Amino acid sequence: MDKIVECVPNFSEGRDLEKVERIVSAFRAKENIKLLDYSSDKDHNRMVVTLIGEAEAVKNTLIEAVGIAVREINLTKHQGQHPRMGAADVIPFIPIKGMTMDEADALAKDVAQRLAEKYDLPIYLYEKSASAEHRQNLANVRKGEFEGLVGKMKLPEWKPDFGPGEPHPTAGASIVGARMPLIAFNVNLHTTNLEIADKIAKKVRFIGGGLRFCKAMGVDLNGQNRVQVSMNLTDYTKTAIYQAVEMVRFEAQRYGVNVAGCELIGLVPLQALVDTASYYLGLENFSTKQILESHLIE
Repeated sequence: MDKIVECVPNFSEGRDLEKVERIVSAFRAKENIKLLDYSSDKDHNRMVVTLIGEAEAVKNTLIEAVGIAVREINLTKHQGQHPRMGAADVIPFIPIKGMTMDEADALAKDVAQRLAEKYDLPIYLYEKSASAEHRQNLANVRKGEFEGLVGKMKLPEWKPDFGPGEPHPTAGASIVGARMPLIAFNVNLHTTNLEIADKIAKKVRFIGGGLRFCKAMGVDLNGQNRVQVSMNLTDYTKTAIYQAVEMVRFEAQRYGVNVAGCELIGLVPLQALVDTASYYLGLENFSTKQILESHLIE
């Protein structure tokens, strides 16, 4: 494949494993596509899928998977810690090899139009595909979530880019766009106090005066007796993983709370881990060329 695109669709289901498998089945054993990873979480009640492939194959497979999600997921009965406004909540396209951001943008808009037409689904474009500045930020588009969609979509500034002017009754609306690689990264805290996680998240995220390319929120991990600061690092080359960890640790100290551990959701670029290892080990002038596996021939 001369041109490879990555797609990381997020679906609003993380508890019913049979539904999870039915959605994921759309990505299995398909020509010119490779399913790299998928993970589901009961507290967030969400699944994240990572796949790469040729643009046309990714488009067709994704349309099939979204159809399954629209049929299987009923947001009127959905509860979870993660914000959501759609069954297929957000669908980003990331250029990986031989593809420009403009080409990824064109693919995203093609998929958005097809989804709207096929499933009578309202679609909003975001990030590099956004039709207006106030729609670039995912948090702005998703504000109000599924429950607030009816009122939001009546506002002229929140008319969908594609599809009907009212939500799908059970699948809500979906958000589609082209963007840079994103790292979904969580820091767990040794406390059950969600208010502390919320306060730390507000200090860490850019909108609160924190790290430039960091979005963050507090999440209650009911099944683990702890809370977490859940983050999206939207440009790891400018806001590194170690910066996010250390800022959470720094802010947690004022509450006498320790970091319990960290977790990655989905896949992560190798350079992001190299940068973090270099920081914590104090390595000087370290690069990926010093990693043994980078010299192996496939």
